[in-house]
Amino acid sequence: MTKQQEEIHTLESLFEPYTVQQLTIPNRIVMSPMARAFAPEGVPGEDMAAYYRRRAENGVGLIITVGMIDHPAASVDPGLPNLFGEAALDGWREVVRQVHEAGAMIFPQLSHMGMIRPAGSGPIPDAPSVGPSGLDMQGNKISEPMTEEEIAGVIQAYADAAVNAQQAGFDGIELSGGHGLLIDQFFWEQTNQRTDRYGGDFLKRTTFAAEVVAAVRAAVGPDYPIAIRLSQWKMADYTAKLVDTPEQLEQFLDVLVQAGVDIFHISTRRFWDPEFAGSELGLAGWVKKLTGKTTIAVGSVGMDNDPAEGEEADHQGMDELLKRLDNQEFDLVAVGRALLGDPAWARKIREGRAEEIQAFTPEAAAKLY
Repeated sequence: MTKQQEEIHTLESLFEPYTVQQLTIPNRIVMSPMARAFAPEGVPGEDMAAYYRRRAENGVGLIITVGMIDHPAASVDPGLPNLFGEAALDGWREVVRQVHEAGAMIFPQLSHMGMIRPAGSGPIPDAPSVGPSGLDMQGNKISEPMTEEEIAGVIQAYADAAVNAQQAGFDGIELSGGHGLLIDQFFWEQTNQRTDRYGGDFLKRTTFAAEVVAAVRAAVGPDYPIAIRLSQWKMADYTAKLVDTPEQLEQFLDVLVQAGVDIFHISTRRFWDPEFAGSELGLAGWVKKLTGKTTIAVGSVGMDNDPAEGEEADHQGMDELLKRLDNQEFDLVAVGRALLGDPAWARKIREGRAEEIQAFTPEAAAKLY
């Protein structure tokens, strides 16, 4: 076998089917959820259906898209798509139909912004932002802690959104549990100072997430895939940690597995960065090793540089990704900004046309194409 044939064989592993629960995803490429806010009054339109269809037609196997749950303080922008209300659900049915017709699978990421929602924002600006302790991401007190009754209502809203997604034809759901959104605010000691059963040490702070997962599992049945996206880092603190050791991580993840999680979507700023001293495994690799569950890696995939740090982004750096995929450190690969920059990213990678990939620019994030 020539070196070129070996490279093609390695690349083809990115395009092998993958089965989780009873769902077969046509390849290992996932479109990362990115809040585009192009749904007027929370209703996905034909342009959004065409946007996701383009990615599906060009080789993305699974698309994950943001969907807001039905709670007054869930959304930060009236343009974020809702997962409730007949008009929004009709819009989603058309999105799902077109993605399926193009050959891909699709999940919504059920989201609640919690305390990162600025006061006065969203479709219901008068609604106060809510969080476990009423603390923002800098630890400032903004509102009162959520009552247990309020927590129960939000948990029910997650379960209702999951049922809506299932009935709209989505292939599974993902819970937004990272990046400082509401579920993550319960995980993080800085924003969760509760002394009841929803607070305490790092294990007790998983209670809210576990109850959300369990409620969703009870609502959608045993075979419908449930993913959760997790991150150590927060939008307000790239160095934040939920756990410090593999042993803590294993305990943390086991709570979520027991509650009913099938897929862990692990967000890091760079998927190749080692998570713990003494090992080259990234966070996704550790999650796969400790749980055996389907694991999605994400973090600057297809990008050598970070435009947020003033550097131009490009599509290089696939060798490390393919090596780790072949080593079964993770099962699926989520691509974010690279797919914003070029909807045909996956097709061009597969066809050896990487030099034709359109680089991501901040301007790409402002367009729906």
